[in-house]
Amino acid sequence: MSTFAVGAQDFLLDGEPFRVLSGAIHYFRVHPDLWADRIHKARLMGLNTVETYVPWNEHSPRPGEFLTEGQLDLGRFLDLVAAEGMMAIVRPGPFICAEWDNGGLPAWLFRDPTVGIRTSEPGYLAAVDAFFRALLPAVVDRQISRGGPVIMLQIENEYGAYGNDKAYLQHLVDLVKGGGLDVPLFSCDQPAGTMIEDGSLPELLKTATFGSRAAERLATLRKHQPTGPLMCAEFWNGWFDNWGTHHHRTDAAAAAAELDTLLASGASVNIYMFHGGTNFGFTNGSNDKGIYEPTITSYDYDAPLSEDGFPTAKYFAFRDVIAKHFPVPEEIPAVRADAAASSVSVTDSVALLDVLDLLGSPLLVDGPAPTTEDAEHYRGFSVYTTAVAHGGVLSVAEVRDRAQVFLDGRSVGVLSRDHGERAISLPDGGLLQVLVEDQGRVNYGKRIGEVKGLIAPVTLDGVELLEWEIRPLDFTEVGSLRAAAVPVAGVADGLGVAGVAGPSISFADFDADGPEDRYLRLDGWTKGNAFINGFNLGRYWSRGPQRTLYIPAPLIHAGRNELAILELHGSATGKVQFVAAPDLGPDEK
Repeated sequence: MSTFAVGAQDFLLDGEPFRVLSGAIHYFRVHPDLWADRIHKARLMGLNTVETYVPWNEHSPRPGEFLTEGQLDLGRFLDLVAAEGMMAIVRPGPFICAEWDNGGLPAWLFRDPTVGIRTSEPGYLAAVDAFFRALLPAVVDRQISRGGPVIMLQIENEYGAYGNDKAYLQHLVDLVKGGGLDVPLFSCDQPAGTMIEDGSLPELLKTATFGSRAAERLATLRKHQPTGPLMCAEFWNGWFDNWGTHHHRTDAAAAAAELDTLLASGASVNIYMFHGGTNFGFTNGSNDKGIYEPTITSYDYDAPLSEDGFPTAKYFAFRDVIAKHFPVPEEIPAVRADAAASSVSVTDSVALLDVLDLLGSPLLVDGPAPTTEDAEHYRGFSVYTTAVAHGGVLSVAEVRDRAQVFLDGRSVGVLSRDHGERAISLPDGGLLQVLVEDQGRVNYGKRIGEVKGLIAPVTLDGVELLEWEIRPLDFTEVGSLRAAAVPVAGVADGLGVAGVAGPSISFADFDADGPEDRYLRLDGWTKGNAFINGFNLGRYWSRGPQRTLYIPAPLIHAGRNELAILELHGSATGKVQFVAAPDLGPDEK
C-alpha cells in the first residue's frame, strides 16, 4: 500500500516529492476495447497519471438506475490505468461540463421545477447523495491507500464560475469522506476574479484551469494559495468545435512552450485533453450565450492523441518537453496508416413517418404542448402530432432545438433555435406532425437543466393548440426497421441510386475482413445520424466543419456489416464513402 498527500510545497508519494503529469481520457467517449491502447499511449508520452470525469446522466439515464457495463465500467477503466503502472484522478462532478449533454446532470432530475441546480437545495442534494452512494465504492476500493491507482478526487467542477454556495461544497466533501474517500480532495477554477475563492473551501487544494500565460496564471493561483503544490488541473491544449464553424487547432510549438514553462516552474499538470474521443449517439452538449451552438460529434479537441487514437505533432512536441524534465519511455507509438477506402450504396429505405409505431409509443396530452420531459424522453428525437382545422401562422414560444414541420406528410419547413425561428405558415388544415430534434443540452452557464421540445404556447393564428400527441423515438434497435424498408429506386435496375428522400432510414451492407478503424464520409447527404451494426456513431451535418464520422475498429465485424443512415432532409446521392483518413474540416485561417 502507498500513501499520497498534499505537502507544504509538493505532492508527496510515500512521503517523497512527486509531480503529477496527467492527461484526460474520458472512458465514456472511447470504446472500452480501446481503453488500454489509449492509456498505454499516455504513458509513452511521459505521463504518469490519467484523469477522467464521471457523467452522472450516462450512468443514470433513469431515476434509480446506475449502469456500469461496457463503456460505463469505470472500475475496469481504473484497473487498466493501474495495469499500465499509472495513477488516476477522478472528477465525478456532479456537474462536469465537458461539452457533454447537460454538463452530465440527468435531465430527469429537473422534471421537478423546484429542484435546485448546483446548490444546497434539498431535492438536488438527495439526488446527488444517491448518485455518489452508487459511484463511490468503485473509486474507494481503488484508492492508492488500498493498493489502487486513485490519488485524488475533485469536488464539483469550476464551481466559482457558477456560484459560491459553500454549504453545497461542504456537503460534497462530507459526502465523499463519509463514503470512505481518504485521498486528497481538490477544486479547480479559472484564475480570474473571485472564481478560485468562490469555488473552493479551505480544506480543498485549489488548482487552476488555463491554456496560456502559464507563469502569470500560476502566480495568481499562488496568491490564493500561499502553500501547497501548484497544479493546472486543465491545461487547455486545444478546443472543441460547434456545427457551422471552423475546426479549432492550436499551434503545437506554442502549446509545448506553455507546457515547458509550466513544468519548469515546478507545477503539476493535467493535460485537457490528452485524448478527446467521440460524442457518440446523442451525447454532445451545447453552449448558449445568446446564440445556441451545439457541439459536433467529434471530440478530437486537437489533442495530442487524435480522436482515433494516433499521435499528432502535438503529441511529439509535448513528449519532447516532458523529456526535458522527466524520463520518458523509449517506445514510440505508431502513426496512422491509411484505412480501407471504398464506396457503398444504400439498397433499401423507409420513410420515418411511416414507421413511427415501431419507434415508440405516444403520450396523449389534453392541454398545452408537452415537453419531452413530460414524455420521459431526454435525448434525440420526438414527434408532436395534432390536427389543425385550417391554414395560418403556426407560432411556438421557443423551439428546443430544431423542428421539421409536416402537414399531411408533406414538408412545410424548419424552425431552428440557432436561427431564432419561431413561426411558420401552414397552407391549409390537416394532420400536423412536427419532428423535433434535441440537438444537445446546454452544458455550461445558467441554461443548464432547461427542458426540451416545443415550448408552449404553440398557437395557430394566435389561438393555442391544446390537443397533442408526443411520441419519443427510440433508435436503439434501428436494424429492426429494415423489415419495413423497400428497395431504393434504381437499385434493382442497376442504374445507381440518385438519392433518398427524408426523413427516412436507409440501409446498406458492406464486407470487412475483421475489426478495423473506418472513416465514414457522407458527401451529398444533409443531416442526421449514422449507425454501424446498430451502434449510433453520432450526428452528421453538411454545414460542417466535421466531414467524417469515426468508426472504432471493435464495431466492425468480420464478414457482413450493416450501415443505417437516418437522413432528415434528403440526399443528392445514395452513395457513402469509407475514406482513408479522418476529415474534421478546415481550420480557421
